[in-house]
Amino acid sequence: MAQTHDHEIVSIYPFTDEEVDLLMNNSVECVLMWATKDGWPVGVTHAFTWHDGKIWITFAEHRHRTAAIKRDNRVSVNVSSKGYPEGADPSLPGGAITFKGTGEFHDDDETKHWFYRELSKKLNPDSKEGEEFFYNLLDSPLRTLLSVTPVKKIMYNGKTAGKHMAGTADESELGERLEGDIVRMNKLRAEKGLPPR
Repeated sequence: MAQTHDHEIVSIYPFTDEEVDLLMNNSVECVLMWATKDGWPVGVTHAFTWHDGKIWITFAEHRHRTAAIKRDNRVSVNVSSKGYPEGADPSLPGGAITFKGTGEFHDDDETKHWFYRELSKKLNPDSKEGEEFFYNLLDSPLRTLLSVTPVKKIMYNGKTAGKHMAGTADESELGERLEGDIVRMNKLRAEKGLPPR
């Protein structure tokens, strides 16, 4: 049975802007990644909100990641549809996005209380009691906020990929092949004696 796609080419499965917003507003967890002083990449799972095109996260200020990100504010954040809560609408986008971005810390009360309320609502959409409990849990003196402004998105739209594999995707749903799936892939294929794609 002939394949209708090439499993080595994945950059052709982006999300639309609307799908990005749906994924980001419905997934409840992300992985924040940064570099330690000695160059090790580290990632920790966090709850988050998506607001004005930025990813907002909170943690205790004494965590090592605070000093690391203040030293070098280049971070990455991965968000997956696996982070949807149980019972989420099955029509929501499937797949994942990794954002490369820059981090900025916020410690003013106005921003903190806005974020605490937004995150508490997101994690407790059907429980005012749960929302208030979580808000009070967040509202502590050692807590800091991090906003991440994306500079690049690495996207994988799993639903489009699935349709493409099944031969049911419309060409208009596919994105352009990026450099990694053209130049670098074909250079490596040539080194291995394989024909270009």
